[in-house]
Amino acid sequence: MYRLVPLALLAAPAIALAAPSPELAQVSQHLKAVSTMTANFTQTDRTGKVLNGSIVLKRPGKVRFQYQKGVNLLIVGDGKALNLIDYDVKQESRWPIGNSPLGVLLDPAKDLSKFARALPTADKRVVLIEAKDPKKPEFGTITMAFARVASAPAGLLLQGWSTLDAQNNRSTIKLSNQRFNVAVADSNFRWTSPKKVGPRG
Repeated sequence: MYRLVPLALLAAPAIALAAPSPELAQVSQHLKAVSTMTANFTQTDRTGKVLNGSIVLKRPGKVRFQYQKGVNLLIVGDGKALNLIDYDVKQESRWPIGNSPLGVLLDPAKDLSKFARALPTADKRVVLIEAKDPKKPEFGTITMAFARVASAPAGLLLQGWSTLDAQNNRSTIKLSNQRFNVAVADSNFRWTSPKKVGPRG
């Protein structure tokens, strides 16, 4: 079990970007060292609403956010696009992974130095990385939080992230029970069309 560092910094407003640093290279090493991850998550949106669930990630490009029972939403990255499936209204939305802040987490081949910076922190046990495309601000910003844990891949443990879209809507994900480089079946990244089934319980 990894020992976590408090995540109070995650919910803080973005602060001035620092110059490129060794932390950025270490985060890049971490992303390249992790082929799969499973974890539990707690999501807090801009209104303060909290949802729980589980996440399964398989790089490159695959992720599944499975929400708690009674929440009829599903988010799946199938390697090419992110898909938001709403079983209540029987609707699917799809957009390229590269158009989402999550793209930096799902593609370890990305050169972080071109669009990311390490942020200064008061706690040396915490590494914060802010990533955004300055040429395409509509894609939003992601701030990733890592704890320095020697036994974790490349010495870093992904604790969560916050995203900020072009309308300044912030959403925060905090992770727990992280497991890295475990077997993950591709069946996790398939889903049933909401047009073929009723609401899920």
